[in-house]
Amino acid sequence: MGGTRILRAENLAQLREIRAERPHGIGAALASRVRREVLRGDGRIFIVAADHPARGALAVGADAMAMADRSDLLDRLAVALSRPGVDGVLGTPDIIDDLAALGMLDDKIVVGSMNRGGLRGAAFEMDDRYTGYDIATMAASGVDFAKALVRIDLEDASTVATLEATARAVTEAAGARLPIMLEPFMSRRVDGRVVNDLSTDAVIHSIAIASGLGASSAYTWMKLPVVADMERVMAATTMPTLLLGGDSGVDPDETFAAWDDALSLPGVRGLTVGRTLLYPPDGDVAAAVDTAARLVHTELP
Repeated sequence: MGGTRILRAENLAQLREIRAERPHGIGAALASRVRREVLRGDGRIFIVAADHPARGALAVGADAMAMADRSDLLDRLAVALSRPGVDGVLGTPDIIDDLAALGMLDDKIVVGSMNRGGLRGAAFEMDDRYTGYDIATMAASGVDFAKALVRIDLEDASTVATLEATARAVTEAAGARLPIMLEPFMSRRVDGRVVNDLSTDAVIHSIAIASGLGASSAYTWMKLPVVADMERVMAATTMPTLLLGGDSGVDPDETFAAWDDALSLPGVRGLTVGRTLLYPPDGDVAAAVDTAARLVHTELP
């Protein structure tokens, strides 16, 4: 990885010691961290995402095992979280616990990924029952925000269980006054592989379905891909929206330009990006994160 490393061998040794000998320290670290409001200042937020490994998605571009080295991933996250304008991190409990034990979550928004049971490539991939955080645990432990992936395959009966579980989570989140971002996709199998439909109309349809889940939408946010005709996409919802980054591989300049255009639309509150910034083509995590941060927080130099 290019740029400056932050984690040292002694940091990782301490993390392993805490996990083995003082596991109660992880919850204590999360509960005692300095917290912040979700929205402050310019009212926009920039979240770095790292919930991919827990669903078996370790690839970045052509490298099938890019995210397999946990110490390397944690160092990339440490670099990202140290940069100006990065408001928080999205992760499954294992990632958040590591970062809490390392003392990296002060004054950061912690977004808990509810994950998905439908592992990539599995025969049961569309059975997306939640296997990570639950609402009660997040509310009790000081997690600031929930996130749920909602893939909708109209030809797969497992989808209805996903919708039911998501509706329950949205209702519970509203009851706990915990913001929850839904990441909806219209999906289908193509040659045995689940593919998300990124056409404008499909994204709009996914928003319509996800918006109606749960007994209250008061605390629901959207997490949406940047696709063609984002004006129509954002006209489909009144819910605050974060843009997702997707995978690496596209020309970085084109990606940043697309984000910049979409960030100007009504309702868009910021970015939630993972692999594109944590594993940039040139390896310089700090530079990639800084570029994205300046798109979200335009006052940054």
